[in-house]
Order: sequence, then structure tokens, then C-alpha cells
Amino acid sequence: MEQEIDTNELGESIVRVLKTIYDPEIPVDIYELGLIYDVMVNTDYEVKILMTLTSPNCPVAESLPREVEEKVKTIENVKDVDVEITFDPPWSKELMSEEAKLELGML
Repeated sequence: MEQEIDTNELGESIVRVLKTIYDPEIPVDIYELGLIYDVMVNTDYEVKILMTLTSPNCPVAESLPREVEEKVKTIENVKDVDVEITFDPPWSKELMSEEAKLELGML
């Protein structure tokens, strides 16, 4: 019998990994910064991450999505990771968590 996927547990693992990745210009992880729009997991343990960057001209536009893909692939059972960049809606400070705003002195 095939083991049933626990998407909540896998989702939490993915979020823990995303919180270890930082925008090099801002001392806040990309999850709290609001750069992650969606994380989808299918029953084949394939992950799709929809994310944005702080701006289309972001200096890490090529390396940051690759880092996200590589780190999420290290999670046990994850078979594949697809990272898609979108600028719709564009990132704004309103997407940041309260924790990120506090860290950056915006509260």
C-alpha cells in the first residue's frame, strides 16, 4: 500500500527551509519578507513554489530562485522542485510579516 502524503508536514518542512534563505540586501528571510506567494505539493512529492523578488532588477534574480530550488530539494521525499518567479502582484512592504517589519524597524 502506498504511503499517504502528509502535505501539512511537508509544507511545514518547506517553510522551515525557506526561512533559512535570506535576501542578501535585507537581513530578513525570504518567507517573512513576503517573497513566497504560494507553495504547492502534489502526491508525487513534486513541489512548485511561486515567488517574487523585491524588484525586477534585483541583483539576485538568478541566484535566489536557484538557491530556493536547491535547498527545498534537500528535504526528504521531495522528488522535484519548480520555482516560478512572478511580479503579479508586485512585491510591496505590505507583504512583509509583522516579525519582518519589527526586525527592520518599521513598526
